[in-house]
Amino acid sequence: MEFGQYLGFLAFLTVLTIGFWLMMFLVSFVMYWVGGATVELIKEKRSKNTEE
Repeated sequence: MEFGQYLGFLAFLTVLTIGFWLMMFLVSFVMYWVGGATVELIKEKRSKNTEE
């Protein structure tokens, strides 16, 4: 394996790793967002039912 191929392989691994962790961050952020919206919707429905 030549040095250029080694650098290319390291660049590929770097991009793959950054992409993986970015995807994990975005998925966890979206799950947090959806969970919070669901909790707020449930609270809103409960308060609406208690008012009636």
